[in-house]
Amino acid sequence: MDFDWTKPEKAIAKRAFSLALDRECNGLIEKVRKRASAIADLEDLWKLNDYLSKQRKEIYEKYDYRYSVLIFVFARLIIEGWLTEDELEGLADDKMSEILLMVRMAEE
Repeated sequence: MDFDWTKPEKAIAKRAFSLALDRECNGLIEKVRKRASAIADLEDLWKLNDYLSKQRKEIYEKYDYRYSVLIFVFARLIIEGWLTEDELEGLADDKMSEILLMVRMAEE
C-alpha cells in the first residue's frame, strides 16, 4: 500500500514520530542509569554494553521515517505504548484505518 502524504500530514507524522522516539529514548536512559548504578564487576559492565548494543539496533530498526513504512511504524509504536492514537489526529482516514487495523490485529 502506497499512501500520499500531504504537507499537514507530514508535519503530524514528524511530530508523532519524534515524540515516540523521545519517549522511548528517555525510558532507555532511565533504565540504563539504574543498571549502571548496580554495576558491581566487569561482567556487569559487559552485560550493560550488550544490552545497549541490542537496544541501539532495535531502535534504529524500529524508527524508520520513510513514508512508505510509516503506517507500520506508527502501528507498532501504538502497540508498544510509545504513541497514542490521538497523537496521530489529523492523518487521513485511510491511513488511520490501516494503522488501527494493524493495532487491532496485534491485540487479537
